[in-house]
Amino acid sequence: QVQLVESGGGLVQAGGSLRLSCAASVRTFSRYAMGWFRQTPGKERESVAAISWSGGNTYYADSVKGRFTISRDNAKKTVYLQMNTLKPEDTAVYYCAARPVGISSGTYYRIDEYDYWGQGTQVTVPS
Repeated sequence: QVQLVESGGGLVQAGGSLRLSCAASVRTFSRYAMGWFRQTPGKERESVAAISWSGGNTYYADSVKGRFTISRDNAKKTVYLQMNTLKPEDTAVYYCAARPVGISSGTYYRIDEYDYWGQGTQVTVPS
């Protein structure tokens, strides 16, 4: 069983930055690929970024490439999402998720392949 707890959300002006954290309570965190997703009311949850178990491979949605950076610290059992140059359209609840299998450019965004999810943290960028 994996428990995930996100933190770091909040209200930030357009152009600002936030860093989200997701702490995992699992003995073998380094065996899990991790992803960040987001969801707004009335819309489907969408992939934002993902990172392989080693951190050697990262993947991003086109909408956040060049602005967001995903990273992980396996010793701290934490994955991060650094969000820069935030836009109003980035407003959403952000979720981290874990999957005990590898990821690739063709699979990282597949919601149904992530087994564990956090409760989410709200990010608001006023227009």
